[in-house]
Amino acid sequence: MKRRDLLRSIGILPILTGRFGAASALARATNAAVLRPKRRVRPSHPSWPSAASWAKLKDEVGGNLIEVHSLFGSCRSNSNGAACLEALKGMSNPYWIGDQPAGTQVSGWLDAWSPAPSTYAIKARHAADVAAGITFARANNLRLAVKGGAHSYQGTSNAADSLLIWTRSMNSVGLHDAFVPKGCEGRIAPAPAVTAEAGAVWMDLYNAVTTQGGRYVQGGGCMTVGVAGLVQSGGFGVFSKGFGTAAAGLLEAEVVTADSQVRVVNAYSDPDLFWALKGGGGGTFGVVTRLTLRTHELPRYFGGAWGKIKAQSDAAFTRLIAHFVSFYNEKLFNPHWGEQVKLGTDNTMEISMTCHGLDDGQAAATWKPLFEWVKASPRDFVVISQLGAGARDSRHWWAVEGNHNMTLDTRTGVPRDHAWSKADQGECGIFLHGYDSLWLPKSLLQIKQQPSLVDALFAASRRKLLRVFFNKGLAGAPLSVLEDTRQTAMNPAVVEAFALVIIADGQGLAYPGLTRGTLDLTAARKDAQDIDLAAAELRKIAPNAGSYVSESNYFNRSWQQDFWGGNYLRLRAIKAKYDSDGLFFVHHGVGSEDWSPDGFTRLA
Repeated sequence: MKRRDLLRSIGILPILTGRFGAASALARATNAAVLRPKRRVRPSHPSWPSAASWAKLKDEVGGNLIEVHSLFGSCRSNSNGAACLEALKGMSNPYWIGDQPAGTQVSGWLDAWSPAPSTYAIKARHAADVAAGITFARANNLRLAVKGGAHSYQGTSNAADSLLIWTRSMNSVGLHDAFVPKGCEGRIAPAPAVTAEAGAVWMDLYNAVTTQGGRYVQGGGCMTVGVAGLVQSGGFGVFSKGFGTAAAGLLEAEVVTADSQVRVVNAYSDPDLFWALKGGGGGTFGVVTRLTLRTHELPRYFGGAWGKIKAQSDAAFTRLIAHFVSFYNEKLFNPHWGEQVKLGTDNTMEISMTCHGLDDGQAAATWKPLFEWVKASPRDFVVISQLGAGARDSRHWWAVEGNHNMTLDTRTGVPRDHAWSKADQGECGIFLHGYDSLWLPKSLLQIKQQPSLVDALFAASRRKLLRVFFNKGLAGAPLSVLEDTRQTAMNPAVVEAFALVIIADGQGLAYPGLTRGTLDLTAARKDAQDIDLAAAELRKIAPNAGSYVSESNYFNRSWQQDFWGGNYLRLRAIKAKYDSDGLFFVHHGVGSEDWSPDGFTRLA
């Protein structure tokens, strides 16, 4: 193979003369091509590490190397045994699932992936354990998996026959009054911040920062999502329209790279890697073991709007969508309002919006015109769930005590502040038939464009339920939020979009080993097809809008462009610099096109 063809095949030729220098990049790529192994080993392979080698690794990590077994494997042999009964009891608790080395919060995806346990897992306590695992995987040519919160729809923290770096036990959280990143004294002003280890979930941070500390940190909407994974994917929360993405708030990270080096990265130390960690995708550039995020002054009030409306005909539903689009553009397209509106195939509109910085009266007054318009046409619209809007003390938003919107984790020995939103219960263990997302650009809100937007939303809603998340498109946010987001690795389309539409469906628990009814494959694939058709209706008006990496289609053929846009070439170069052998692999992660779908065989 000629050298130029080789470089083209690994996707870095167009950028060799850029940020990293032509000569050094050329040398790295050429040497890596000679030394890279072609196939990773499995337990059945003669080169699989010996029992003595595994025992030595176990000693190196303080005894924290464990065998991993399927989440419900015990139910196959003894459905009445203690292990099976414990699993059956815990399967509706997302914290319990995350506490299992084989746990995945999604129980699989039709024709895509199914939960499969790693062979061994390192239950990491600190970065040195992670480094030992990386060294062992590299030396023995093993498939490596990385898991913190286990919330990946794509199954990226799940790989059979692999060594798992499991960071769940690394979950400490600490607050700073005046944090300065390492080596940045005199360059970056001290600022309030929060530091979390990689196994922490967002409820840990919300409790420490807001409920206890009286400040705000931009994180995820789901309280059991891992902090490190969300930041590396970009990360939206219910108040992102006002505060931006989680990635944009990253001040510093500790990360173990493929050479087993523990690096502390920030805007001045390994700035290219630091940038890639801000939205370039988890499990791709290294194992993040600790990160520090800026915190914000807490608004006095958090609130929202709610209710459900049913239109009595298709014509009335189209009119309702049109009126809401106009209302959103005039009253809600600003930093205050986020979260979602659902548009159903049964001509229903369900409002589940959130706001910050508005008091109870201001929130109610904002929505009064829309609610009155609906109630003025009883022949066209029926209110099937009470319409309302309001606000409350923001410091109690994530407080567990007395919060009827949360389900408490009642297991013995777990943190008393661990709870999850009742609204998220349906996603616990879901088996996906299909999933897709796309951003809607703000240009569609222009008065001349609104009819096209309305028609597309109506047409798509004939196929599947649409969830229009206004907090997951940042157009309408403050200029400072937009600029901070542009400094991340996310697809730049996010700052031009006013919303992210998510179209998805599935069914209940389908973990391997768990007894369940027979899957109706015909119906499930019809469901998946309808999701594709609904997304296609919206792509007619937003053909190059992009898609959010963490909430996207497993089968997306244009994933590089949709997830990262013009940032992808730079991400590829950073991947080549820090992980030239492709030790870190995830489905549709940067550089994954060089490997077979299971991550075991190099293709390029």
